[in-house]
Amino acid sequence: MPTGTRTDSLPNVIFILTDDQGPWAAGCYGNHEIRTPNIDRLADTGVRFSKFFVACPVCSPSRATYLTGRINSQHGIHDWIPRDENFRDWIGSEVAYTDVMARHGYTCGLSGKWHMGDSLHPQHSFGFWYAHQFGGGPYHNAPMVRDGKPIDEPGYVTDVITDEALGYMDRRHDDADPFYLSVHYTAPHSPWTGHPQEIVDSYDDCPFETCPQEEQHPWAISLTDDCLGNREMLKGYFAAVTAMDNNVGRIIDRVEQLGLRDDTLIVFCSDNGFSCGHHGFWGKGNGTVPRNMYENSITVPFVASQPGRIPQGHVSGAMMSAYDFMPTLLDYLGMGDEVPYDEQNLPGTSFVPNWLGDDSTGPEIVVVYDEYGPVRMIRTQQHKYVERYPDGPNELFDLATDPDERENRIDDPAMTGTISELKTAMEDWFAKYVTEEHDGLKQTHAAEGRPIGTHPRDLEQ
Repeated sequence: MPTGTRTDSLPNVIFILTDDQGPWAAGCYGNHEIRTPNIDRLADTGVRFSKFFVACPVCSPSRATYLTGRINSQHGIHDWIPRDENFRDWIGSEVAYTDVMARHGYTCGLSGKWHMGDSLHPQHSFGFWYAHQFGGGPYHNAPMVRDGKPIDEPGYVTDVITDEALGYMDRRHDDADPFYLSVHYTAPHSPWTGHPQEIVDSYDDCPFETCPQEEQHPWAISLTDDCLGNREMLKGYFAAVTAMDNNVGRIIDRVEQLGLRDDTLIVFCSDNGFSCGHHGFWGKGNGTVPRNMYENSITVPFVASQPGRIPQGHVSGAMMSAYDFMPTLLDYLGMGDEVPYDEQNLPGTSFVPNWLGDDSTGPEIVVVYDEYGPVRMIRTQQHKYVERYPDGPNELFDLATDPDERENRIDDPAMTGTISELKTAMEDWFAKYVTEEHDGLKQTHAAEGRPIGTHPRDLEQ
């Protein structure tokens, strides 16, 4: 049931989404080396989730789940969309939260990465549309879409995305109707070159204790060969995050300058996690062959801030998923009655109580599920079970005693009953929500993933 309350004046909403940022890559999540004062500033003025999960550890399907509240095997995007498939309208038949918001008077704008198909054309009630043509690429002369036309955008794309977002706010702040704005950075996605040199140089003496370059994982792809132990890649990743954080600060500052801070909900999160040497590989869910469901791949930073409504500095330990975001946001805005649970068979629920600082009255029992093609996962507070269909290898981790996922207990006789219970619960859940035509277990790509090139620039282009 909806728990949010409709207010006389709906807040503006700014949704900041980064690309390939694990929660470890932010100061407010305990990283003492990386500089993210503005992400930390949002956390200080809002709620930070310590356990926020994406529904798939790769960008395109994850983004579609945020927008629609539906999993891969419902909306039909199972992997990152390559250039030759990017023209297709992948999610036109879905109901997005922006569609519901627009019915309530919101004007909707996008500045940055879309990567859910047909990037040349505005979709799902977006009026303003400044989009990346593809999913990734160079940080200078980036392929963007302006006024419906593909261009190569001069300048540092992180700055330009912010420039366009600020312009949108300037045009809309006096409107009678509230605005919604998606600010989707490509940072800190590869390439880890081309970032502001002064920021790169500022990490010259960083020991990178927060990115241990562990012994190479036996499943690691060629990206790891290029990056593991490479200080220039580490400096580039950290610089990409800090340059992006500077721009987050520009957005917060402009909201304050316009006198809108108390009337604006700002959400900050990422499309998937990332490892920069953790577990001995660089990458996310497709950073290994076969694909992985490590915590670094499936968890992301998540902060929601609206002073005066969301308590400041609260840390929630609730296990919220990206498929919970749509129902939670709409509930927060007083539109919970319009969440299309029946129409779209949504698997999520509202976490508004947790947003408002009350972890005692949220969902009673939370289990998180993930999928990436024929790899599926169930995660409880204590255990994580990963099954790679049809023949494995499978994994079971006891996160209470092994939070770093070092010991696979899939063959431990003492865990047979636990494995059976988790497997049954996982299969029952997916049977409830999977649509036959989009079932990830029937996709043509194999469990080891789509073949990729030998350079970071070949990932998610």
